[in-house]
Amino acid sequence: MTTGAARRLALAGWPVIVGLVAVLPWLGLNSATIRLVLLIAILSMVVSGLNLTLGYAGELALGQVPLYAAGAYTTGYLAINVIDDLLVCLLAAVAVAVLLGVVTGLPGLRLGGWALAITSFFVVLLIPSVVNIFGDRLGGLEGLNGIPVPTLLGSELGDNGFYVVVILVTAAWFAVFRNIVVSRHGAAFLVLKQSPVLATAIGTSPFATKVTVYALSAVPAGIAGCFIAYLDAYLSPLTFGLELAIVILAAAILGGATSVYGAIVGAAIMEIGPLRITVFDQYALVVYGAFLIAGGLLLRNGLAGVTERLGRKAAARLRRRSGPAGDAAPAEPPAAVTFPAVDGLALTVSGVSKRFGGNLAVDDVSFEAGPGRITALVGPNGSGKTTLMNLISGYYSLDGGTIRLGDQVISGLPAHQVARRGVGRTFQTPLIPQGLTVMDAIVTGRFARHRISLAESALRLPRHWKALDAERRTGRQIMESLGLARQAGTPAADLALGTRRMLELGRAIAGGSSLVLLDEVASGLDEDDIHGLVRVLTSMRDAGITILLVEHNFALVRALADTIVVLAEGRVIATGSPDEIASHPEVVQTYLGQGGEIAGTRVADELLDTEKADRA
Repeated sequence: MTTGAARRLALAGWPVIVGLVAVLPWLGLNSATIRLVLLIAILSMVVSGLNLTLGYAGELALGQVPLYAAGAYTTGYLAINVIDDLLVCLLAAVAVAVLLGVVTGLPGLRLGGWALAITSFFVVLLIPSVVNIFGDRLGGLEGLNGIPVPTLLGSELGDNGFYVVVILVTAAWFAVFRNIVVSRHGAAFLVLKQSPVLATAIGTSPFATKVTVYALSAVPAGIAGCFIAYLDAYLSPLTFGLELAIVILAAAILGGATSVYGAIVGAAIMEIGPLRITVFDQYALVVYGAFLIAGGLLLRNGLAGVTERLGRKAAARLRRRSGPAGDAAPAEPPAAVTFPAVDGLALTVSGVSKRFGGNLAVDDVSFEAGPGRITALVGPNGSGKTTLMNLISGYYSLDGGTIRLGDQVISGLPAHQVARRGVGRTFQTPLIPQGLTVMDAIVTGRFARHRISLAESALRLPRHWKALDAERRTGRQIMESLGLARQAGTPAADLALGTRRMLELGRAIAGGSSLVLLDEVASGLDEDDIHGLVRVLTSMRDAGITILLVEHNFALVRALADTIVVLAEGRVIATGSPDEIASHPEVVQTYLGQGGEIAGTRVADELLDTEKADRA
């Protein structure tokens, strides 16, 4: 059975599992066991919120406890003083938790790593003080007593009714959670986790993505807070302390931080294990610390990761028995590479300048890159090539001049907005997110110009399915053109360097980019990879894409480029055809070296001879 088939089987079995758990009270289980199931469900929702921020988005925002407390105290206050309706209290708890989640997540827009984690833990320590400020309204340090039995639409819920509501709402949340993380939005979270720079390159705003993650992760915490308030009918600020924060973190790591259902497994381990063994009460922090160390060192992505690796090994054994074909087969770029026609747009750089302190990195640079042509930027190290690429991409702001794509001025726009205007790019070191397959990684390039709302993906509305179908068609077409079709389900980060560079090219053009920026795309490639790269770039040019290439291998540039722009000390010293540049006296002296030696690797020289023959 393949991994995909196993996932489909698990998905089909989810309603059956939920149905069986929902009827447990009628199967003769005692009240203590029923309560344990409820506690697992409630804790699993809080853990799932941490999985979103930490596991998928890579944000060390560990503030689930304050969100959980906010949902609980909102419910307790409303049920006692305003209205005792589970639906009303649930919606209010979620609203307050989301608001608090965004507010407490704001440091994450500036901070990162452990600075953000420490800030999150500091908010946890404030909970008793905040509760005490409100005095009798929230019970103060003595706790909030007298939370009534919940009602739903005017009818009182008995113990069994409340249990069923908790199980069904938990199941519904996990269905939504799964829909989000296996959609383009989940892929965008993983891209942000890999690199904010890459996130902007595919057209997503790191700011907006982080705010979305903070708000979304607060939803299950608010729901869980509502349920725990009604379950215990009593709230103490001491419950929502540092120890609970460590329990949630341990559950996430043990179950698998980048796993949907790992949150349930981790919560079950913590509720059935350490939280049930009273002898460990005085050693709780030591026990939880041991769980964190063991999970972090021995279990990559927790028990979910172990299960996934075992599934891959089993699938690999099945493939070996059935024959050599499969995802493990090496990439074999086809002899003929074709891409659909693209309406390329001219890139016009006019008088662009950029200073870093007292250093003038780019000095009054002007040139034009036309559609259906390869324009190369060459020059010695420190000449301003990469700085210029970053100015075009929007990563740096200009100190002077303008940059246009077609009729649009793109200078001054944020990087993600530049990507949405039709600018794709690759990087010197390929940026490939962990957790995405080759197919998934390529179609992230469509996020810039083909947008679907979070609600449409979470609820699987028609536009989601339409977009998914278009993504799969585009992904298959690009993979076939790049020779990656047999690796569609392979983890993208596991590919060889040459194959990852091909994948980056596929991602850069997946959204129909009018302009593609290639930063040393041939670096580190072997002879076969370079031959495949030349075929792909030639086909991209023939499709009408505007290509701006930064490359140190002059022989390769001479074989590929239609126009070469030579930079030195931030200034343009020559612009012309490959033959003109190769014989330009200043270029020979500044860049190619005395004597004008332009020979590169053997394969580049062969490509130069082939290109000359083709042009003749």
